[in-house]
Amino acid sequence: MTTKSMKILIIEDDKNDCNNFINSVKNRNDVEIIGITDSDVEGLTYVQNKQPEGIVLDLELNNSISGNTDSLAFLTELKKLNLSYDPIIIVTTHINSKRIYDIVHRNGADIILYKNHPGYSADYVLNKLISLREVTPQRTIEVLKEEIEDSKKKMSDCIARELDLIGIPSKMVGRKYIHDAILYLIENKEDNTNVIRHLTNIYKKSGNTITNGIQNAIIHAWNKTAVDDLLEYYRARINPETGIPTPMEFIYYYVEKIEREF
Repeated sequence: MTTKSMKILIIEDDKNDCNNFINSVKNRNDVEIIGITDSDVEGLTYVQNKQPEGIVLDLELNNSISGNTDSLAFLTELKKLNLSYDPIIIVTTHINSKRIYDIVHRNGADIILYKNHPGYSADYVLNKLISLREVTPQRTIEVLKEEIEDSKKKMSDCIARELDLIGIPSKMVGRKYIHDAILYLIENKEDNTNVIRHLTNIYKKSGNTITNGIQNAIIHAWNKTAVDDLLEYYRARINPETGIPTPMEFIYYYVEKIEREF
């Protein structure tokens, strides 16, 4: 087993995150930070001169002084360096999108960690780097899948709890449509596909059938659930003509609510 401390490079524009990594490393001897920068351009120079074994790369460098705001440029340019070794790359991000994750992985990232995940911390990231140090590529893929599935399950459970609170029973088919619509929109922010069209492709039902199923589930909640509970758990606009939210108003309310929790 490797006992030498792991040299890592931090490419991050959030000062609090940078300080968290610095403080974390102070309490451990298995990791050494060889550089911290908010610039992907400067990060490439660090890689050439210092040859870090691990790289922590923030996907969105919005406050970068001298680099790109999109870290995909770093991954692209890193390949062009033709290094004699393959650094372990962990990408950190506030974005939760399978499409973006796929792009990042195709560009060379080993693993992606979602910053809004309840368990996310500097120590968690560093521990992932250490754990990936000795694993095979196949094991790295398995770790990634576990991360994605764990995050997806937590969001799915959260959606189910919210729908329970307003009295939409699990046996209603419209509840399944609502659940899947919310989860899809959270995971695919960059996808411009209409969510109803997405559900029609999944369930092989017409758009009217999907929309009616969602509407029926909402009507059930507003007819059967106590008004006080509805006012407590659903705090968004209600169509004044019908007295209930439209399917899209309802779905997007929960997309925003659950995103805040994660």
